[in-house]
Amino acid sequence: MKLLATIRQQDFQPNAPVVDRTGFYNRKAARAVVSDANGAVALLHVSKHGYYKLPGGGLEDGEDIALALERELKEEIGCIADVTAELGEIIEHRDYWEMVQTSYCFTATVIGAKGMPELTEEELQDGFEVVWAKDLPAALALTESVQSDDIGILFMQRRDVTLLRAALALQK
Repeated sequence: MKLLATIRQQDFQPNAPVVDRTGFYNRKAARAVVSDANGAVALLHVSKHGYYKLPGGGLEDGEDIALALERELKEEIGCIADVTAELGEIIEHRDYWEMVQTSYCFTATVIGAKGMPELTEEELQDGFEVVWAKDLPAALALTESVQSDDIGILFMQRRDVTLLRAALALQK
């Protein structure tokens, strides 16, 4: 899988020290830009913290990427989707959490009816809700519109903007 981007804490905090990441936790995740038959794109709006994110999440122990993506899409947006393209991977050096996260990223199309997400209690408390942006440019605009000083949100925003731009490039 090709490397789309490497994101570091120094991208947001230029004076942050470069640290040895040898002992950091390595997290693997699967994510997708999911469209429906009309070209609408699924986003999760996290109202408590004021940001939008693409669906996806961490691989469980021994889980392969395809199964993790299928599980995450069902849980987060209530949909079954068919992967249509591989976008690439994004590596995030989240020094503040002592974690390096590698996200394997795809585009996908909803199969069948849209269902209800299976959100956790914490996600419900954070105000997670599925929104369907009109199309890829609208999804990109919503994701880019987020204003935050929270380093975690900044990482997610940079990652998801990169993914949406890669998906747009496939359309050209």
